[in-house]
Formats: sequence, C-alpha cells, structure tokens
Amino acid sequence: MKSPSQHRPRLIVTADDFGLHEAVNEAVESGYRDGVLRAASLMVAAPAVADAVARAKQSPGLAVGLHLVLADGRAMLPPTRIPDLVDGLGMFDSNMVRNGFRFFFLPHVRRQLADEIRAQFEAFAATGLKLDHVNAHKHFHLHPTILTLMLSIGREYGVRAIRLPSEPGMGPWLRPWLALMRWRLDRAGVAYNDHVFGLRHSGGMDEAVMLEILEQLPDGLSEVYLHPASHGQLSDSMANYRHSDELAALLSPRVRQTIADRYRLCDGFSDPAALAI
Repeated sequence: MKSPSQHRPRLIVTADDFGLHEAVNEAVESGYRDGVLRAASLMVAAPAVADAVARAKQSPGLAVGLHLVLADGRAMLPPTRIPDLVDGLGMFDSNMVRNGFRFFFLPHVRRQLADEIRAQFEAFAATGLKLDHVNAHKHFHLHPTILTLMLSIGREYGVRAIRLPSEPGMGPWLRPWLALMRWRLDRAGVAYNDHVFGLRHSGGMDEAVMLEILEQLPDGLSEVYLHPASHGQLSDSMANYRHSDELAALLSPRVRQTIADRYRLCDGFSDPAALAI
C-alpha cells in the first residue's frame, strides 16, 4: 500500500541559467543548501560555468541538467564553425522567429545548428556531472527542428528527461505544438513533466507568487522554475528580473512549509519518485 505522501502531487523546483554569473551560482548553492531548490539547468558556454560545475560537485544531491542556449546567449563553437548562427563574438541573437524559419528551411543552417547542439552536449559530458534533464533557453525546444536534434543527438548522451513548457492557462495556439511535443517525447521514451510554472511570472517568482502557485498545483508532476541570483542585473534581456526576490522565495520558510505539507519534493527528474505513477 502506498503511503499518503506517495499520493501527493510531485514537484521539482529548478533554477535556470546556472553558470551565467557567479551571482546565479551562489543562489543555486544557497537555494539547494538552505531552501527548496533541487535542480539546476547549466549553460555550458556561459562565463561562470567553471564556478557552477565546482559548486555542483560540492552539492552532490543537486540534479543538474543541460540548458541549451540557441538564442540570446553565447555559443560553444567558434564563429568560424557556425557563421550563420552567431555574430563575430560568438553570440546568438534574440530573433527567434526569424531563426526558427532559417532552422527549418535552410539545410546548411540546420547542419551548423546540429554541430552546436552536439558541442553543448559534449561540453556537459566533459564536466563529469550526471545529466538529469535537458531544456532550451527561452524554451526554444518547442521548435520541431530543435526538438528533433535534441532527441537524436541527446540519445547519444543519455537524455532521459526534457522539460515540457506547458503552463496551465496558456493560449490555445500553443496546444497543437505541445500535443506534438508530448507525442514525440512519448515515442522517444523520454520523460517529461505534466505541468510547468514560471512562464507567466518569469523574473517575478517572488514569495507571494510562489505561494499562489503552490495553492493550486494539479495532480501529476509539476516543475517550477526560477531565475535566482544573489544580487544585480545579469543581462540586458533580464533587466526587469527580480533575481534576489526569486532567491528569497526559494529560502522562504512559508514556501518550504507549504511544500512539505502538500507535495512530494523530488530531487530532479532522476528521482524515482518524480516519474512514479
């Protein structure tokens, strides 16, 4: 017979952009050690990745996944290898619509995209960390070409779980894309969450928002993701993010108690409890 806790909705709490800045890495370490954070998604080409890997190895219970960066961030490969993807400094732009069309229709761009995705998987493998999950920065893996490459290349690196960016209340235009994504993940034998929270309140996941979300988690497996940092503005694209408030939410005794009272907090997707039926 299952214990009462096994019947509870299951929850993974994740920090994205691990490795972007030492302030993020500090928040991940603190959120795991003193709060409810249980997973982090690593940017392997980001400026503070070495510090992030070192902190992860000092926190062996932290579930670390790959945060594929294919927009608004730094590439792993040099610009000479992927000239149609990045500028002269090796940075992706943030025009995801334009790039999405290019990925789909231009074979030479798609080949460069595959090379970059493989390079990021290879860089993660080189850290020696166990791969818990994969997701893409700005949820670009909703794009069918990116998902195809993520699945085919990721299979070689042991991908077992991918974030499904499906938040209750999202617009109906996304439903066909999400249904296709579910079908493809099921077909590939890759695990995924039933629900995600963090899209609508990205950058503003403070204690009040966290408690509001925790009042109404549906059955199944939910992932709540945040962008915590110990201080400061980290990038122009996140100028309005309240990183320190998100860290405070992870450390909040009220948040911790609410989770303990209502949910089964899982240690990433690799936790057997996460995918238990």
